[in-house]
Amino acid sequence: MKVEQAFPREVADAGRAFLWRETGCDPDDPTTWTQPVIRLVGYGDEPFRQAATAPALQEACDQLVGKGAWVPRKGLGGFPIRFPSAESPGDDGWHIDASFPGEDPADYAKWRINLYSKGRALLMLFLFSDVTAEDAPTRIRVGSHLRLPKVLAPYGEPGAAMFDLLDTYAAASGLPQALATGGAGDVYLCHPFLVHAAQPHHGRTPRFMAQPPLELREPCVLDRPDGAYSPVEQAIRLGLA
Repeated sequence: MKVEQAFPREVADAGRAFLWRETGCDPDDPTTWTQPVIRLVGYGDEPFRQAATAPALQEACDQLVGKGAWVPRKGLGGFPIRFPSAESPGDDGWHIDASFPGEDPADYAKWRINLYSKGRALLMLFLFSDVTAEDAPTRIRVGSHLRLPKVLAPYGEPGAAMFDLLDTYAAASGLPQALATGGAGDVYLCHPFLVHAAQPHHGRTPRFMAQPPLELREPCVLDRPDGAYSPVEQAIRLGLA
């Protein structure tokens, strides 16, 4: 789901100005843009708090996940700031994001995903700059989230590590591809099993985006006596069928 102008453009502008300072780069001097991607951690400063708590966004999360089923955010984290560069960013492989830790919580490469999407309700993409097809938008394989449930089911509650599913990501290569383009203030709310990827930036304008998870209070329930499934749960059940 794309929520257009989920938060005001002026909030995006303020957040982008903050992030420019955090990168240590000069927005008016491309010679300072020496890396293809700079990753910044989470912030609870006012622009990010306003974006995370925007009423339209909260309403959409209620519709997709269920009212009271998700953990409200007080800020945003995970900012991959992408700069125009001929150098490979090194992080542009197809994947779905892991949602809960494995044996070593400090080793994100071993974090896990299970059929019930423990820990993660949605993948969210907050645009803090205008993003065209030339500005390294996130690539999305349309319908790929329906292929993951049957793959994850045999792993049970322990789930699989993100890199255990490389063959599944590759098998989705024939699906249509969409690009997460839009204006500053737009937000994409994606099913947690949606296969996606970054890409090198061959345009001219740095791209500012946050990609935090929306956390689940409890794992998805796929066998409800009352049949009151959230859209996220419905999609998992459809994939199993």
